[in-house]
Amino acid sequence: MSATIDCTVLCICTGNICRSPAAERLLAARLGPTVRVSSAGTRAIVGWSIAGPMVARLRQAGLPTVRFAARQLQASMVAEADLVLAMSRGHRAEAVRLAPETAERSFTLLEFARLIELLRPEDLPGDTPGERLRSAVPVVDRMRRAVRGRDDIADPFGGSSRAYQRAYVEIDRAVTAICVAVGAAVPTPEITWD
Repeated sequence: MSATIDCTVLCICTGNICRSPAAERLLAARLGPTVRVSSAGTRAIVGWSIAGPMVARLRQAGLPTVRFAARQLQASMVAEADLVLAMSRGHRAEAVRLAPETAERSFTLLEFARLIELLRPEDLPGDTPGERLRSAVPVVDRMRRAVRGRDDIADPFGGSSRAYQRAYVEIDRAVTAICVAVGAAVPTPEITWD
């Protein structure tokens, strides 16, 4: 018997081969079966696998890297997501341009993590991480005007190993903050990708 999906999350970056797949795989593993996570790119390198340096980091974390193909961001993907997490302000702007009705549920990953960290699982209604994550979206939207900070994760594509490591660490920390806030397990469980 499969779990009910309580929340859908779309992660966005440029090529959909580095940052957004890392966020997708980390969130999916840690939030569990009540959240469906996918990713796409504003200028996707359609059909490509996850970039090798990011694959190494995901494998080190025990996450699967197979069965992935980069996808081009479409308006329907944005419109169907309960939560849009972009790797930069520019990616968020593109998502909102494609689906203006999603402005209140579209954030950068760092922005959403920074704000949701101010909440506790008991502050959010719901029995599952997915329900709590979905209920957090309007709360975090109201908070965003009051709390500012750095929002962009630099694109490591074509960069040094250090650039990939920096991006991965930023994504991992943000994902951890989100998972803690909604009461999800932070250790990465074994998962499979069909």
